[in-house]
Amino acid sequence: MPQPLADTLTHLRVGNQTFLINFYRDYRDDFAQWARQHQQLERSAAHELLRSVLVEFYNQVVDGRLTKLPPDLRAHVYGMAVQQPQASATDSLPPAEANRRRQLLGLFGQLSPDCQQVLMFFYFRGYNFKKLAVKMGFANATVGRIQKSGCLRRLYELHLRAV
Repeated sequence: MPQPLADTLTHLRVGNQTFLINFYRDYRDDFAQWARQHQQLERSAAHELLRSVLVEFYNQVVDGRLTKLPPDLRAHVYGMAVQQPQASATDSLPPAEANRRRQLLGLFGQLSPDCQQVLMFFYFRGYNFKKLAVKMGFANATVGRIQKSGCLRRLYELHLRAV
């Protein structure tokens, strides 16, 4: 039985992502066709964009930036996709830089999931220390700053060992 729309945001706020998983499964092929027509994206890139947009939608709900479900969720998600900046492909990079990024990504994968999350929130999502602390459940912004610093230090140490 489908979940009532009134309960959807409540379920998302407590971490139940079933609604988003079902949305992705139901609309990924339609989204891929739309992305091909409007943004000239291949199917895999379109699926990645949809996942990224749904994660941002989820973050908006959890953070309280989105307090009611849009009347047409599909149109809302497509609008978010138009505003999402496209990631640059590493194929256009010089080989040395592409290798360096691949190596760094491999080292990043060796960090704990919490460290990965902290660094992703800070460097890729642009969260300040206060928002980082709230998202990660830290006591305050100072703890967030210390955690980010420690995670970055661990990544640097892994890099030194690999060189």
